Amino acid sequence: MNKGIKLTGAVLAGITVIASAHAQQSYPQKPIRVIVPFVPGGATDVLARLTGARFQAAWGQPVVVENRAGAGGNIGTEIVAKAPPDGYALLMNSASATVNVTLYPKLPFDLRRDFAPITTVASAPLLFVVHPSVPVKSMKELIALAKSRKDPIVYGTNGIGTTGHLALELLQQLAGVKFIHVQYKGAGATVVALASGEVSVAAPAVTSARPHVVSGRMRALAVSTERKSSVFPELPTVASLFPGFDIDNWFGYWAPAGTPQAIINQVHAEAVKSLQHQDLKTS
Repeated sequence: MNKGIKLTGAVLAGITVIASAHAQQSYPQKPIRVIVPFVPGGATDVLARLTGARFQAAWGQPVVVENRAGAGGNIGTEIVAKAPPDGYALLMNSASATVNVTLYPKLPFDLRRDFAPITTVASAPLLFVVHPSVPVKSMKELIALAKSRKDPIVYGTNGIGTTGHLALELLQQLAGVKFIHVQYKGAGATVVALASGEVSVAAPAVTSARPHVVSGRMRALAVSTERKSSVFPELPTVASLFPGFDIDNWFGYWAPAGTPQAIINQVHAEAVKSLQHQDLKTS
């Protein structure tokens, strides 16, 4: 009898392993949610939609991008942190996620404990841009203008702690000038505010700013990374004025901690594959 019990236990264990492996191999079997913790229109949102479209085409299951903005990205991030670890709730986030750890003392999640990083999707420089009405064509001229004015120049960002905010704060420290900060609910809103002249300066990701620079609705002055941008190779770097200035923004996929490694590997592989698609190469 004991032998029979042991045999039955072994068989059941084997069946469980096989069933689990089959479930992972057949992933996904239902729609996938990609949570973007920011409003539509920014680089994080655009990248989620582009890669999500490639996932959907490859896997034959709907991939729905949900914008769950608020609290500097923490609301959407928390949703995924508390989601079942089955691969059906993924997070597309940016570098601001790591900055928030220093800004919010009591976050309802821990990036290291509650998440399994999947892959970096992109890393992009920021563009220092101004509204066309601002009479400057270089960073040196912008700084000179700021020093000569009685009223501070107004700059916009998509939130405290975002890379655009940090980049402009660092610029002010190095240049010895003072701007007025106005924050908006996302990169899309910031770009619209600059293009309309509501603010004079911003530092959005190159992916967000490029269409407006090309159309002439804003003027690009410099890139935030030490290396020049392949999209705007004619632009100088801020580092040429302030050596060592080097800020970029990265974007990547995360899953809840405990998500099976086979699923993480599958999402990673498809994300890497999607980056070779023409839609993403030109974005």
